[in-house]
Amino acid sequence: MKILFLITGFDYAGAESQVVLLCRDLRARNCEIRLVTMIPPVAYLDELREMGVEVQSLGMQKGVPDPRAIFRLARIIREMRPDVVHSHLVHANLLARVTRLFVKIPFLICTAHSINEGGRVREWLYRLSDPLGDLLTNVSREAVDRYISLKIAPARKIKLITNGVNLEQFGGGGDRRSKIRDRLDLAAGPGREAEPFMWLAAGRFVPEKDYPVMIHAFAEVLRKYPNSRLFIAGIGPELPLIERRTVELEIQEKVHFLGIRTDISELMSAADGFVLSSKWEGLPIVLLEASASRLPIIATRVGGNEEVVLDGVNGYVTEPENHHALARSMERLMVLTSEERLSMGEHGREHVMEHYEIGRVAQKWADIYGQACGRELPAALLRNGVQEG
Repeated sequence: MKILFLITGFDYAGAESQVVLLCRDLRARNCEIRLVTMIPPVAYLDELREMGVEVQSLGMQKGVPDPRAIFRLARIIREMRPDVVHSHLVHANLLARVTRLFVKIPFLICTAHSINEGGRVREWLYRLSDPLGDLLTNVSREAVDRYISLKIAPARKIKLITNGVNLEQFGGGGDRRSKIRDRLDLAAGPGREAEPFMWLAAGRFVPEKDYPVMIHAFAEVLRKYPNSRLFIAGIGPELPLIERRTVELEIQEKVHFLGIRTDISELMSAADGFVLSSKWEGLPIVLLEASASRLPIIATRVGGNEEVVLDGVNGYVTEPENHHALARSMERLMVLTSEERLSMGEHGREHVMEHYEIGRVAQKWADIYGQACGRELPAALLRNGVQEG
């Protein structure tokens, strides 16, 4: 089977990580995979090359419409003749649908990765172009229900397929935790009564993540728990604003900006709690990773967060855009004993193991591709719990 993935860009972000995991599984099933990006890719290129996945770019510039991309994509499709084209994120989804007017695509799947992909205009374009797609999927139940209620797609053409996580990559502790905390200067020592409580956050500095609320909430937490630290991994256009905000609140010594990290699993093994302050979401992969790492979580009640964070079981869910509520939830977690937080973390790992393990998710996609083409894909080869091609 030949499968072509189309995505807006390729950075270290949630949708991209899911495509990489899916590519690995499909290569293990002897599928031919080609990945096409609208703007030049910047992440995972060595990993994809090792899998035998060809990567091509349509050469677009971010934020600049270019109709020539339609014909470039059509040319790639004619050359490859894929059985399935699977696009991800709103710009790629709309481009794939328009391109279908100019080239034959046997089966077109479009995946949205959020409950909000950019406002009414994009929702209207989704609605208008719906006849050009065969299947629309989204990553959370709340998002699917919203898309149906807004008539973005009829119920018969939209399906819930969640994100997945490779459990083997997360969940380490023991010596690794101690070494990483030493490296982060979190060990107990002279002038420090105990090890600081380490909060971890990860994600791009963009409006939907609402880092101002997180920073203000953490400033409140520090009044009761001055022996606390907040580490944030990620980059984005709002990073300078958030850095200035920490200075204004006089908490710059307690907040650490880590930039792009490829060692998120190690950081999670060192943390005591994970916090997410988003205004809207799809199904955040970082919450799956935190749960797989046995971290108790504080998250806002948006998108699919409540599907991952079971309130009072593996963390607490709080109202969005309210730094007072977020601070109270963080304090509620911090007052627990380490044994109680560990129990929460174990419940979280069990939850993702049952519902979000990547092998289960990849099998759902393999079934959809097989049904679309009238053939059955072979099982993925497994070794040490990780799909290998």
